[in-house]
Amino acid sequence: MNKRFLTIAAALSMGVALTACSGGGDEGKKGGSSVANADKPLVWYNRQPSNSSTGEIDMDALNFNKDTYYVGFDANQGAELQGQMIKDYIEKNIDTLDRNGDGVIGYVLAIGDVGHNDSIARTRGVRKALGTAVEKDGEIVSDPAGINNDGKSKSVQDGSLEINGKTYTVRELASQEMKNSSGATWDAATAGNTIGTWTASFGDEVDVVASNNDGMGMSMFNAWSKENKVPTFGYDANSDAVAAIAEGYGGTISQHADVQAYLTLRVLRNALDGVDIDTGIGTKDDAGNVLSSDVFTYNKDQRSYYALNVAVTADNYKDFLDSTVTYAPVSNQLDEKDHAKKSVWLNIYNASDNFLSSTYQPLLEKYDDLLNLDVEYIGGDGQTESNITNRLGNPDKYDAFAINMVKTDNASAYTSLLSK
Repeated sequence: MNKRFLTIAAALSMGVALTACSGGGDEGKKGGSSVANADKPLVWYNRQPSNSSTGEIDMDALNFNKDTYYVGFDANQGAELQGQMIKDYIEKNIDTLDRNGDGVIGYVLAIGDVGHNDSIARTRGVRKALGTAVEKDGEIVSDPAGINNDGKSKSVQDGSLEINGKTYTVRELASQEMKNSSGATWDAATAGNTIGTWTASFGDEVDVVASNNDGMGMSMFNAWSKENKVPTFGYDANSDAVAAIAEGYGGTISQHADVQAYLTLRVLRNALDGVDIDTGIGTKDDAGNVLSSDVFTYNKDQRSYYALNVAVTADNYKDFLDSTVTYAPVSNQLDEKDHAKKSVWLNIYNASDNFLSSTYQPLLEKYDDLLNLDVEYIGGDGQTESNITNRLGNPDKYDAFAINMVKTDNASAYTSLLSK
């Protein structure tokens, strides 16, 4: 199988070749498809087309054509799990958790992207569970609190937990969006630097570290938390984070990447085969692949598949040590005689994203073999859509598309290309 992961540097070096092949014509139609690009199967994944300010789903993007879908995970369910996981840990370990014995459980929070629905949900989930949430217009505020060791921020409030007959104050000491100088969000290096700044100011006031994902969480854990034995909680169940639970990492959330990666390519396979979209998902396919209802949901109105989440803690982490193993119930090879090889263009918004590059893509590369899909993998810079769209110069070459946007507002940057 020809699997090409085009990094930014590689793309630059191939610029001439890409330009040369973008002129159209029959020779550019690798899959031999006569279907208009605007009618080819399209799956948005990991980043649901939506308004980054309001969270409203972009149904125009999800109704681009009859074979357009979204694949992700249930962000609200996962966010609530993460918040509950942290609360449960505090209650279970309260005797050793309050490092300075002041009766205040202080935590810091690394926010991935203030305009990303998943980041918003996770911030809200932590604050709701710990009682530090404030509401505005009926919604929990997800804005960064900035520095809040005095408890005066308007984005959060002090919470309280009653544990073993004693009332503890819970305070979000600080939170900020982890964006680097180039504008890339969810930035692990920024988180690693920031935890140093926070702890230099707060010292032993910091009892818990929370993060919107494991990339930032592990950066803070390695930079400070591990040495100081402060529990750190992330999200994604990346292999390094799961392994670190044995060394004091507090826990993480598995968003069933193995199920998400399968669904990402499976909906394309079904559309290309012209079969019911539920084939190999909720109903068995001819190879016996099928998912049970406890690992995914489908929202018909939103044309969206959502994997369900699982908390990964010291109690069960050994079951999640390898995050790149395919999900057994959907790991059966399709017969190429009945499911002919097809070509798919797939991008990852940021080639440096820890979860997508170390967990999601390896899973996709295993499933593309099983589903007889020849996938070309494109890695972006995490900053601009043009860094990605400039490498979709000849969509005629492909039979289907899987798109992971830099910003959830920018679906039209891709659909406009496919509509030409």
